[in-house]
Amino acid sequence: MVAAPLVYDPYDYAIDADPHPVWKRLRDEAPVYYNEQHDFYALSRFDDVLAAHLDPATYSSAHTTVLELMRPEPDPIMTTMMIFMDPPDHTHYRKLVSRAFTPRHMAALEPRIRALAGRFLDEYAGTAREFDFVENFGARLPVMVISALLGAPEEDEEQLREWTDATLHIEPGEIMGSNTKGVHAAIHDYWQAHIDERRRRPRDDIMSELMTAELTDEDGSSRYLTDAEIHAFMGLISGAGNETVARFLGWSAIGLERFPDERRKLVADPALIPNAVEEILRWEAPSAVQGRWVTKPVQVRDTVFAAGTKVALLTGSADRDERVFPDPDRVIVDRDLSRHVAFGYGIHFCLGAALARLEGRIALEETLKRFPTWEVDHDHCEMVHTSTVRGYAKVPIRV
Repeated sequence: MVAAPLVYDPYDYAIDADPHPVWKRLRDEAPVYYNEQHDFYALSRFDDVLAAHLDPATYSSAHTTVLELMRPEPDPIMTTMMIFMDPPDHTHYRKLVSRAFTPRHMAALEPRIRALAGRFLDEYAGTAREFDFVENFGARLPVMVISALLGAPEEDEEQLREWTDATLHIEPGEIMGSNTKGVHAAIHDYWQAHIDERRRRPRDDIMSELMTAELTDEDGSSRYLTDAEIHAFMGLISGAGNETVARFLGWSAIGLERFPDERRKLVADPALIPNAVEEILRWEAPSAVQGRWVTKPVQVRDTVFAAGTKVALLTGSADRDERVFPDPDRVIVDRDLSRHVAFGYGIHFCLGAALARLEGRIALEETLKRFPTWEVDHDHCEMVHTSTVRGYAKVPIRV
């Protein structure tokens, strides 16, 4: 038999539905792969992806990290987001926004997360019935948590979730953001009203802290954040925090049903759940592709990238690399897992990783207390399609 041509296209829905066979072929046959149609290279092996994450001077984030948005000249609006910055700007901003994720803030959120998770799940406990684990639980929980972190009212959580989904979803042939100007305007107006309110009446929340915090610029001078910078922080924390946790919980429902022996281990020993969170993240990274812009010539294996090359770091593939992870296509909740790249690595390691891990652990603890088994209705699952985030918008389960 003649093997089919090796094609990896992050915008192809058929590939996106299950990219792992293609990613395995990339790792084995073309670890440095070139897509001529979209003009980017892809790195698929763990060691290559990790090395790129650890070399931000060569693999820049300043042209955005979304392949279809990358341009030779960085967009000044897009690059107000810390995730789209390089040092030294990134260093200053990250130090500032890390205030949102201190141990004090995380400890204060844990009782609220547990209460919310219990409340949402109790709607379906006690009777054998079907509900959507993502739509009715996994997507609701992080919106409420982020809203609490930022100081948004609880009654706005559904609207915030809908806006987040709308900004990230793309249809075939579209690029991210091409049809969401109205949504972005609504989000801007929403947060601006809260910013104006905090200026009049500060509160004990992250938004108020950001407004009173001083940023040290490159010349050593200090200043307060502008409204545009505060909007960028709010958008990053809200969008990234809501979307990735929701996708993680969808993959948890899918993965633990697919490997019921592993689910039984967690029911029998909940102390394994923190490691299970890491293993599920490794098995299916919610953010499976990160783009980088090469700043200077660099050789990877037998290929030399010129300055100005677009490179996709396939973290979703790297974490299934059998050269690093034995039996990588299985969820093994007690796997000896020293590291993975689902949260990135290096200076752009996910700032909200501690919160995501906290939400994931509590969500699985509360789910397994109530529902030690479930069946996924695979015929009615629906995926979210973007070039960066991969996962499910709907995962109906029978409990």
